[in-house]
Amino acid sequence: MTFATTLRFSLFGAAMSAALGLIGCSNTNDTAATTDTSTAADSDKPAKTLAITQIVEHPSLDAMRRGIIDELADNGYVEGQNLTINFQSAQGNTATAGQIAKQFAGDNPDAIVAISTPSAQSIVASTKTVPVIYTAISDPVAAKLINENNVPIQSNVTGLSSELPIEPQLDNIQKIVPNAKTIGYVYSPGEVNSVVVLNQLKKAAPARGLKILDVTANRPTDVAMATRSLAGRVDVIYTSLDNNVVSAFEAMAGAANELDIPVIASDEFSVRRGATAALGVNDYDFGRTTGKMVYRVLNGEAVNTIKPEVMNTLTLYASPKHAAEQGVSLTDELLKNAINVDKKAQNASK
Repeated sequence: MTFATTLRFSLFGAAMSAALGLIGCSNTNDTAATTDTSTAADSDKPAKTLAITQIVEHPSLDAMRRGIIDELADNGYVEGQNLTINFQSAQGNTATAGQIAKQFAGDNPDAIVAISTPSAQSIVASTKTVPVIYTAISDPVAAKLINENNVPIQSNVTGLSSELPIEPQLDNIQKIVPNAKTIGYVYSPGEVNSVVVLNQLKKAAPARGLKILDVTANRPTDVAMATRSLAGRVDVIYTSLDNNVVSAFEAMAGAANELDIPVIASDEFSVRRGATAALGVNDYDFGRTTGKMVYRVLNGEAVNTIKPEVMNTLTLYASPKHAAEQGVSLTDELLKNAINVDKKAQNASK
């Protein structure tokens, strides 16, 4: 498999496109597009309230949240004018996520957006009446948000997930570290999405002559130590969208630099923060697409008529600088087909 173009595994339904039109624009920078709120609000739209929660604040999830808010603003729901947003982060604590969920259910907003698997699970457990739109979910079936037939477990639930097929991830790892024999995987056992990825890795690795060595990091403060425990035992580290790991990614990257172990991630921002490369969805675009679903709910569509969707447009991101710090070099062929985050950073600083 090559990366001549971004990998596209799923397209959104024609019904969504017809209902929403070609709305908004894509912005892959880490700062969201500026919205002219002086004219964006539609005076014909009634005032709405939206609750948003995420398990923790880190660049990937924050970009998704900005994308949602920007998409709503571009369609006439502007925060501070006809839209009131209550955002709360659980700061990485699942107990806090449960408390936030109960509060939001009691507040009875027009809709709740749950960003990340732990937050979505808490919200869905707390209300069967308030419309819930989940996002940033790797496996909604394993998270028990939908069943295997893509039907939500509750009639008030829908959302957007991203399935990152494991074979392209392993292709990417072997392109960057051709002689790799053992892949290290740092994860939180309390995150369903991370456990799913681990099981996929263990199932697919043997056919490629690879072994998986997994170590746990139950808290962000454990990430650096877990990474250092892989010294001399692995050839490369792979990270999924584990919120504990992403929250402490600089610590992981710093430890990997000391050990000369390349880190391959699953999102753009982890490459900006220290990874060698990543194959994943664009977080801001993911938020914009989620925002389209939220708009439909705020605009009067019944949530049970909006089918859960999957976004699988994958993009390769790379950093020659971080690769060198971790003891590897990226081929010209790979860089030709990747977004070079080092160049993006240089252009942004001009």
